[in-house]
Amino acid sequence: MKHLIGFFLYLFSLFSFAQNFEQKTIPLKGDTSLDKLIIAAADKELVLLGEASHGTHEYYVWRDKISRRLIAEQDFNFIAVEGDFASLYHLNRYVKNLDGATTTAKEVLLKLDRWPTWMWANEEVVALAEWLRNYNDQLPQDKKVGFYGMDVYDEWNSKKVVLDLLKSTDHTAYKYVKDQYKCFEPHIGESWKYAHAVRTGKKECATATTNVVEYIRNHRRALATLSDDVYFYLLQNTIVVQNAEEFYRESVASEGHISWNSRVHHMHNTVNDLLEFYGENSKGIVWAHNTHIGDAYYSSMRNTGEKNIGQLTRKQLGSDKVFLIGFTTYQGKVIAGSSWGSPMKEMTIPPAVSNSIEYKLNNIAEEKFYIIFDEKDRKKMNLKVTGNRAVGVVYNPRGDKKQFVPTIVPMRYDALFFFKKTTALRVLNK
Repeated sequence: MKHLIGFFLYLFSLFSFAQNFEQKTIPLKGDTSLDKLIIAAADKELVLLGEASHGTHEYYVWRDKISRRLIAEQDFNFIAVEGDFASLYHLNRYVKNLDGATTTAKEVLLKLDRWPTWMWANEEVVALAEWLRNYNDQLPQDKKVGFYGMDVYDEWNSKKVVLDLLKSTDHTAYKYVKDQYKCFEPHIGESWKYAHAVRTGKKECATATTNVVEYIRNHRRALATLSDDVYFYLLQNTIVVQNAEEFYRESVASEGHISWNSRVHHMHNTVNDLLEFYGENSKGIVWAHNTHIGDAYYSSMRNTGEKNIGQLTRKQLGSDKVFLIGFTTYQGKVIAGSSWGSPMKEMTIPPAVSNSIEYKLNNIAEEKFYIIFDEKDRKKMNLKVTGNRAVGVVYNPRGDKKQFVPTIVPMRYDALFFFKKTTALRVLNK
């Protein structure tokens, strides 16, 4: 009898949850359905757009739609994404039509070669990049909107960029930086090998990478021939090298949350550098996984000491200046790999588990919609912990039940987009 009562109470809770949020749902039927969201996000300094996977078509399409409107109607200045700085700067060069730009966005993206390439080498990103190029072509150079990677990876490419730029610009600077980077020579191209060597007592390169960053910062006048864009490109690549060295070293030597937070702080600081680069009153858009943009304080990440960009930006700028938007699905298709570095393939995302936000939202009649959370949603009586889907670049559908992060949803996000069924990214042919 107790089990029967419990079952009916569970069904009632689902009905009550769906009924409460059904009144707040905003169906996604076209660009105009975003009007309330754009108004809510208009005066924010940062708008962070998440995703429950790195390979879902709908997330990219609707983040694109939101980004275009924020840029065109609310004067947002840049998009920073969970991708490599050095390689994606070529896309920034294209959308801003800087010196050395390619003739198409696809030409840039087809050259990406670090796994997982599909995250950015896809038709959805091509569409956004081409729109950005056309939009920027109508603006003066100093007003053009940028597109940047903000992650800590691809550090060997960043080293090469730094040395190549300095070699053609300032021989003294080139000689100094090359001498500092000699520290890495026994481990060229092998950051994990370097980190393990340091753990066994070999010389670390933290001082060398810090010296390079400080040198470039202190010698802006000597590098006066570089435009502001190129100088920023140079400096940020030195910062990637510096923070990657720390990230890999800590990944080997420390507990998981320390290296995770090292990467998080790099991405957060890169966004801050972009806000500074674009000047007073600048505004930015961030694309990253929900685990990076949904405030970690209101998820199980808090228990493991893991922070993320959503949490750090709220703390730094204030909740009134940041808008965090999650994206998720009940079921569908996704592009992912079965292990790190393995061939990408289309996989099936099974229906969400019963104790998840996705399962509960699936009881609402609309096929796709979003909810903007308000103070009523954040009253104590409404703050329940539910699972929140999190699919990574490595995914095993058979282990999907483990892919849900315990979350207080109305606190973790300011808004949440939901799709009953999603489809896979349209990856560029290679």
